[in-house]
Amino acid sequence: MNKKKIINDPVYGFINIPSALVFDLISHPYFQRLRYIKQLGMTHLVYPGALHTRFHHALGAMHLMSLAIEVLRGKGHEVTKEEEEASTIAILLHDVGHGPFSHALEHSLVNGVQHEDLSVLIMEKLNIEFKGQLALAMEIFKGHYPKKFLNQLISSQLDLDRMDYLNRDSFFTGVTEGVISFDRIIKMFNVVEDSLVVEEKGIYSIENFLISRRLMYWQVYLHKTVISGEQLLVKILERAKELSLKGSVLFATPALQHFLAQRIEGTAFFEKDIHLEQFMKLDDQDIFASIKVWEDHPDAILSRLCKMLTSRNLYKIEMTNVPPQEGRLEMLKENVAVVLNISPEEARYFVFTAVIRNRAYNAGSSNINILLKNNTLIDIAKASDLSNLESLDKTVKKYILCYPRII
Repeated sequence: MNKKKIINDPVYGFINIPSALVFDLISHPYFQRLRYIKQLGMTHLVYPGALHTRFHHALGAMHLMSLAIEVLRGKGHEVTKEEEEASTIAILLHDVGHGPFSHALEHSLVNGVQHEDLSVLIMEKLNIEFKGQLALAMEIFKGHYPKKFLNQLISSQLDLDRMDYLNRDSFFTGVTEGVISFDRIIKMFNVVEDSLVVEEKGIYSIENFLISRRLMYWQVYLHKTVISGEQLLVKILERAKELSLKGSVLFATPALQHFLAQRIEGTAFFEKDIHLEQFMKLDDQDIFASIKVWEDHPDAILSRLCKMLTSRNLYKIEMTNVPPQEGRLEMLKENVAVVLNISPEEARYFVFTAVIRNRAYNAGSSNINILLKNNTLIDIAKASDLSNLESLDKTVKKYILCYPRII
């Protein structure tokens, strides 16, 4: 069978599948599952075009890896065929541990389990299945390989993961502020002492990259309505799990039932193979099919929450720089309890607070270093003449208050 295939990608055009091993990994059920997990979770509630998947994104990041390695080789840096294939596999599988609807599952059904840890666990399983052929990819992915720049292409503040998702999310949402000069940035890549740097000519493209990332966070990823939809989904899953743990039998696929019917938190997830087996059968379809059925569940709270989501009657959300007043929170809970005829304790599903944070650039972690013409290195925040670039190195913290529109 000919495994040298090409894929027509709407963002980059034709993408090459570079080897038979990469083809087999893409064909594996673990990776094919990403076709059914949306890249942006609930963002389609605001931007109807945001229906692209983790599958799209992983292939796009893989394509950018091939471009980056070609550029670095052209500048005299040795990257062997084995290292190229391993780096390609590492970035292809970097998101394979994601659950349905992005991070919603991490906050409800499997608390304390990060998708990065799951990606490593899945790569370990695949490495056994493929008889050790992923060993080098895992070494690079974990940052244990001597050529540090290969890991930085996968995970850093200027990695190909971010480069693809900014470009792709901008394309599918139609938010042009996220468009970045990915091709110019990659052409300005270089390596100094095994670390990835950007040549001075690329400084304006990096400025645009960091500012675009900030704009995309507040305009897309942390948009008030997106957060409202995600919080509603989390509350639905919390209620479903609470009912299941009390003995109620809810409609669910076997994979979803596995996580509803028991508490699996933190390290407990990694202690039994069955947990990962069931997790790898979960995708967005399991969750939303259940929500459609739960609309008619006799539990009034679960039913109402599900109807709110399917009819897009989301929470009203207030976003402020200071915490909401405790008195107002209690008053809203009391009002909701009366209007919905539920207990004040149950009102927590409808009235609650949360905190969101964003930091566009972290100068203390895997800095973006600019290679000046005199061969010295300087951090982008210092090299840039944009006065607002240093302000991106601050964590912006916002408080949100959610409550139903009926009060």
